[in-house]
Amino acid sequence: MKYGLELVVVAALIIFAAIFLVQNAAIQADQGEDEEAWGGADGVAAEIIEDSGYEPWFDPIWEPPSGEIESLFFSLQAAIGAIVIGYFFGYYRGRKTVE
Repeated sequence: MKYGLELVVVAALIIFAAIFLVQNAAIQADQGEDEEAWGGADGVAAEIIEDSGYEPWFDPIWEPPSGEIESLFFSLQAAIGAIVIGYFFGYYRGRKTVE
């Protein structure tokens, strides 16, 4: 079989995705209307800080008008970081092949 390993990997990915989707549906079914199943640690940390009575020292200079703009900036930051890392990996690999 020429593509045996590839078929095993694809089958494993399909099985993993199916298990994940079934578990996610079960978790979502148990949640209430205002609850988030995958809220993350940032929301919990923010609640703890707000409950402690912490007052910020200063206000931000500019806040993005929406969550989509905030996600855009986060994605842009990740893309720039990936480009920089990829450049240096390519540079050093190219140096090895020239030497």
